[in-house]
Amino acid sequence: MSGKADVSKRRHVDSESNTGKEGAPELPALFCGVDVGASATKVVLIGKEGAILAKHVRKSGVDYKASARTALDNALDALGARESSVTRCVATGYGRSNVEFAARSVTEITCHGHGCYFYFPGRAVIVDIGGQDSKIIQIAGDGRRLGFKMNRKCAAGTGAFLEEIAARLEIPLEKLDSLARAADRKFTLGSFCTVFAKTEILAYIRRGERVENIIRGAFQSVVNRIVEMDRFTEGDVILTGGVVQHNAILVEALAESLGKEVLVPPDPQFTGALGAALTARDDDLPEDR
Repeated sequence: MSGKADVSKRRHVDSESNTGKEGAPELPALFCGVDVGASATKVVLIGKEGAILAKHVRKSGVDYKASARTALDNALDALGARESSVTRCVATGYGRSNVEFAARSVTEITCHGHGCYFYFPGRAVIVDIGGQDSKIIQIAGDGRRLGFKMNRKCAAGTGAFLEEIAARLEIPLEKLDSLARAADRKFTLGSFCTVFAKTEILAYIRRGERVENIIRGAFQSVVNRIVEMDRFTEGDVILTGGVVQHNAILVEALAESLGKEVLVPPDPQFTGALGAALTARDDDLPEDR
């Protein structure tokens, strides 16, 4: 059993390396995807073949318009391109309506499905763990969306839950993954609720439980919430989202809980933005679908 992506199943994408700088070959037609999440804003620029030519991520902050604009400018700068080189832009995510330079917007459910299918074409169950919510998206073998479910139970099964746990334990968020790997026993927090979980953690601290075990239990709590949302019986299981990008232990924990391999696309934090860019390229989906 493995928590790593099966590289043999991943669609091969050749890189388009034209730089657009003076004296270099002209850039191909560019298509832009902007994913304005509650926590982070991501921008992806692709060529007609779908290869990611440039990307940028930054905190969404309180001004979604400014975050989207700055993310685009940084991605263009990395490529040595101007905004006039972008043929079309599609926005997605929680703050998609704030992207003034986008031609239209599409839901993140559609975009994560489109982005994952690009790398792993075939029947699949996609799990997107975001900062404020988690989604499960059913994709048919031809890429059609069959259905979806969204976690609406407070912060359970989301990045916000892990952020609250890290804050309570006074541990930097980026250290959670490595600390959880140092756990010396199986451990699960009994509560999905952030408020009750904090109380539960206090009790474990009083008993002298190792912090590493408590953190591992927090990750397992996220996985348990995901597992109860769907049956995961048909097709590949694909895990995506920013939380997965920085906490690979979730991939391993989900694979163990399901008893099957879990696939992960390259740079899973950018999957929604990639799906938006592919939509901009194909331009065949209705607005705000």
